[in-house]
Amino acid sequence: MESQFAPKCGTELNDLTSAAKIDPRIKSVATVSMYDMGGANRNGLGHSVTPEQRQDTLRQAAEQRDVEFRGGPTEYTSGTPEQLNDQSTPVEREFFDFYRTSRGFSPDTTTHPTLTSNSKFMNFYPLEDIETISPRPMLFVAGENAHSREFSEEAFQRAGSAKELVIVPGAGHVDLYDRVNLIPFDKLTSFFSTTLR
Repeated sequence: MESQFAPKCGTELNDLTSAAKIDPRIKSVATVSMYDMGGANRNGLGHSVTPEQRQDTLRQAAEQRDVEFRGGPTEYTSGTPEQLNDQSTPVEREFFDFYRTSRGFSPDTTTHPTLTSNSKFMNFYPLEDIETISPRPMLFVAGENAHSREFSEEAFQRAGSAKELVIVPGAGHVDLYDRVNLIPFDKLTSFFSTTLR
């Protein structure tokens, strides 16, 4: 059975919540394995980035803009590693298992943002005013073991009324991209069947 959900990373939720805030034709919103790309870049996972580290990243990005303006090489940052080693983190290993294997690999895309473009996320606040979507229903789905679970939990806390948080037992972040035995299709179907009447 093929998954009906395309893999998403970051901005899709951000775009959807931004649109729902200003367009009342959007009757309900559901997210699966959502990422707050602004928060992730400003604060790191688990709020592990210090203000000094953030300022250093912004300084590096500004210097790199000057390099590229003068015709210098583009610098890429973060993203899914091309190879794993004994220093690879669990998050890197999880994304590698999807984006560097037949599960999600595509030769036509990259998962390596540029240093100059990625730093723009620090000025991006997709959860700001999320409560204004209420009373339209919102459903947040996250894996129990997902490193991104914190984003769904924060969005759920900040959302207005008519909201629900579903934690999928035993699931990680990318498991909910394509592991059809873990994706709660029944829950998503019932949510939209009810909210889109």
